[in-house]
Amino acid sequence: MPLLAREPLPETPERRTVLQELDNFQHVIAVSPFAARLLLDEIDHWWPQIPVGIQWYGVGSGTAAIFISHGLRPQQPDQGWTSEALLALPSLQHLSGDKVLLARGDHGRELIRQTLEQRGARVTVLPLYRRTQPYYPPEQVREIFDSFQPEVMIALSGETLNNLNDTAPGYRQSLNNALVVVPAERIAKQARSDGYENLLVPDGLDDQSLVASVASRLSAEAGNNG
Repeated sequence: MPLLAREPLPETPERRTVLQELDNFQHVIAVSPFAARLLLDEIDHWWPQIPVGIQWYGVGSGTAAIFISHGLRPQQPDQGWTSEALLALPSLQHLSGDKVLLARGDHGRELIRQTLEQRGARVTVLPLYRRTQPYYPPEQVREIFDSFQPEVMIALSGETLNNLNDTAPGYRQSLNNALVVVPAERIAKQARSDGYENLLVPDGLDDQSLVASVASRLSAEAGNNG
């Protein structure tokens, strides 16, 4: 049940100028795999060879993998996959005058931009896509939460969690009974304020880590109930 849709934004003269001047940046950060893919697609259009001397960053392993598949050697947090974890990297601590390109959606957390600017960087935000909330007809929502009755729900962003609440406002009991998987403690705090009680922050956001974390929790709960 996708609760976030991503639509690439149309090209603008401003974005074209930024990409044509890519070699002026010391650091390039992508906040998601989707942002990394769109960025590389556009860079390929303007640069037959990617400029050297740029340090690339992915907020998590999925984003870094997109850069790696393009022959780049990105940095990523050793532990965690949040903006906070990225900002702890040594190479992002002292940025006096450095130019940073931040590839992301048209709206989002401002933590990376604000923090890097406080550390002396000159940050250019490059919006590449917009996020929208898909529509589901009432009968489909009813089928999911009345008939299927999910025991586990994976909501890997705060916006996804908000959209879940908006999509199924009449099924709070079903939602609250499920194990809700969220990406970080910050989102877990949001979920608790929304009334969710059975929460899980997984050991990683890649498919294998998600499956292992959910299986471990369900096995533990089954053992306790036994």
